[in-house]
Amino acid sequence: MKHLILLRHAKSSWKDPSLDDFDRPLNKRGKENAPLMGQRLAAMGERPQIILASPAMRARKTAYLVAPALNCSDEMITFVPNIYEADVTTLLNIIQDLRDIWQTVILVGHNPGLTELANQLAPCGLANVVTCGAVKLEFKCSRWKEIKLNSGVMLYYEYPKKASQI
Repeated sequence: MKHLILLRHAKSSWKDPSLDDFDRPLNKRGKENAPLMGQRLAAMGERPQIILASPAMRARKTAYLVAPALNCSDEMITFVPNIYEADVTTLLNIIQDLRDIWQTVILVGHNPGLTELANQLAPCGLANVVTCGAVKLEFKCSRWKEIKLNSGVMLYYEYPKKASQI
């Protein structure tokens, strides 16, 4: 079995309009939510072997803030330029090229690509993966290359405000 956790970057700041989209940092809420989601995922038993992230500032920071709770060192975070502004085909290619020794992978990226990917890999019915939202998908296969559209099952969709709505 392969497990993929799609994690949208935490809430970013629009405070400085002169910044390029790629360079936008996290805002206060984003800096609070990312470690919270790391703790929530850890409490659910998540232990990824690697975190792949977009190199955009908000995704980089999200990965670094989530990692400690998951016992992931900085060396376990890999930045993949193609995740930034990626469509479903690009993201699927990245997933299919993963090393088969990894059973659980977190991919930190952006919308609309992550929401579209989740919905096309499994029947999720998600309108929008919110900032710092995590979608866990399971695939009954032993090789990442075997993952195709509609081949997965969504195990959960978690997000920072979910706990307060229960």
